[in-house]
This record gives sequence, structure tokens and C-alpha cells, in this order.
Amino acid sequence: MISQLPALNASLNALAGFFLFLGWLAIKRKDRDTHRRYMLLALLSSALFLCSYVTYHVLVPGVTRYRGEGVLRFIYFSILLTHTPLAAIIVPLSLRAVWHALKGNYVKHMRITRWLYPVWVYVSITGVLIYLMLYVF
Repeated sequence: MISQLPALNASLNALAGFFLFLGWLAIKRKDRDTHRRYMLLALLSSALFLCSYVTYHVLVPGVTRYRGEGVLRFIYFSILLTHTPLAAIIVPLSLRAVWHALKGNYVKHMRITRWLYPVWVYVSITGVLIYLMLYVF
């Protein structure tokens, strides 16, 4: 069961990215209700990812090592070194964006999400890539 958590984590990252995209499409159509639902699902997917990720690293001692060599090793660590700090930034920014949206302060919400959305999508995609590089390829 524990060995399945990395695959679950990658799936939750992919799901968050999917919901982010659908939420973006909805707001482009000016459908606020659908946008709100998809963005809350993206937030839920990311929160479940974080719980699963922490659980895995609490239960599995040590560090997961990347075994690739050469150019792939460089690519992996380049992705990881950008993914990790950006993932940490998503938590407070997404909570703040949701807070402003729920309060109806859409100007502040949009000011945050202009930067948050592409970062969150990048983190979702690179989270899946990191999983693939560690466990599949």
C-alpha cells in the first residue's frame, strides 16, 4: 500500500492540473460558478497530494534518490530545483486567492492568480514528470 503512494501523488498532481485547466476555461467563458467548483477541486486535489506526500515521507525512511545519469540527471535536478520552492509558494498564495474570491474581492484575487495559475500548472506538470523520472523511466 505504501509503495503505491508515489503513483497516487502523481495522479493527484495531474488531477489538480486538469481541474486548473477546466477552471481557467470556465472563467474565460465568464462562468464563475463552474470556475469556483473547479478551482476548489484543484485546491482539494493539491491538499490531498500534500497529505499523501507527507504520509509517504513519514512512513518511508531516507531520501528517494534519482538513479539516472548524464543529461537526464541534469534535467531531473533542474526540474526538482524549480518545482520544490514553487510548490511551497503555492500553499499561501492559493489560500490567499481563495480568501479574496470568497470575499468578493476579485481585483486582489486576479492580481494573485495572474502569477499563481501558471506556477500551479507548472508544479502540477513537473510533479508528474518527477514521478515518471523517479519510478517509471
